[in-house]
Amino acid sequence: MIVRDLNKARETDRLISTEGWDSTRLLLADDNMGFSFHVTRIKAGTSHVFHYKHHLEAVFCIEGEGQIKDLATGEVHEIKPGVIYALDKNDKHELSAKSQITFACTFNPPVTGKEVHREDGSYAPAAEVAAE
Repeated sequence: MIVRDLNKARETDRLISTEGWDSTRLLLADDNMGFSFHVTRIKAGTSHVFHYKHHLEAVFCIEGEGQIKDLATGEVHEIKPGVIYALDKNDKHELSAKSQITFACTFNPPVTGKEVHREDGSYAPAAEVAAE
């Protein structure tokens, strides 16, 4: 059984912070669950382009408001508590936060915790990260 406390995890290297957002990785690839689980906060008034070419992601909004824009179609969806979106086609998207947003996120394949967003908004394939 794996038991972790979000607040304690935020005091370790499981908290990844960058300009405009942070993510606490509660479950990672080495936990052998077949997915990773993160709690991510997007700062109010920020906008970010992500494109997970090698990962599928499901994202559930716990608090805050914003928008997600599908950059392939231009379609925009409102984000608020209770809304989930799934990037089932490795969708390139822009996420904009009206207020601070808190998300619960899963990634498949699971991330290792060592990933860094590339210039195009993606993570490297898991095998590349593991080899580093």
